[in-house]
Amino acid sequence: MIVTIDGSAGSGKSTVARKLAARLDVPYLDTGAMYRAVAYAALEKGADFSDEQALSEVARSVKLELDCRPTHTRVRVDGRDVSEAIRTMAVSAATPCVARCPAIREILVEQQRRIGKRLRSFVSEGRDQGNVVFPDAEHKFILEASLETRAERRLQELIAAGEDVSIEAVMHNLRVRDGADSKQWQPLLGPGQVIVIDTTDMTIQEVIDRMAKLLSAG
Repeated sequence: MIVTIDGSAGSGKSTVARKLAARLDVPYLDTGAMYRAVAYAALEKGADFSDEQALSEVARSVKLELDCRPTHTRVRVDGRDVSEAIRTMAVSAATPCVARCPAIREILVEQQRRIGKRLRSFVSEGRDQGNVVFPDAEHKFILEASLETRAERRLQELIAAGEDVSIEAVMHNLRVRDGADSKQWQPLLGPGQVIVIDTTDMTIQEVIDRMAKLLSAG
């Protein structure tokens, strides 16, 4: 069984995907972490983020490994665990430049498909999972939430990680990411193709319970 969860940054998809995978006892594939990992590597190498060729070369040269478990996805770049390091505001700000590069998307989509083939049954989350990476997935979801709710969620995550950042900076980052990301899941919005859930006024547990009920109903 393949379950895809797409949606905007801060909609709760990462947390929901991880907890849903744990409930189903299947691996969790965090594809957004792959784009973050390339952005992290590019920052380390001092790459020019306005130069798509330079960014693509980073994506081609870096050794990216994912350890997908039911409760987490650990990420290694050139043998180093960067699972926490890729969650900083600096990496978040750089990631849209990586994500909108067609050559990098092609590289990472192919890697995601190879991982999916190996895992066979899993929960995958990202921006283009249901319509591009795994179009034959049995179950497809899109999570949405208001910008204000998403910004507050992301701010709390960053504060918990020790980041000193303002709500204004977080909202700006989300607006930039929204502009690049929404095109990825809009093609999914045909009748019967996907289930859209607005998480603005829902707890994580409520979202997971709803999705689990929909999955059990077939």
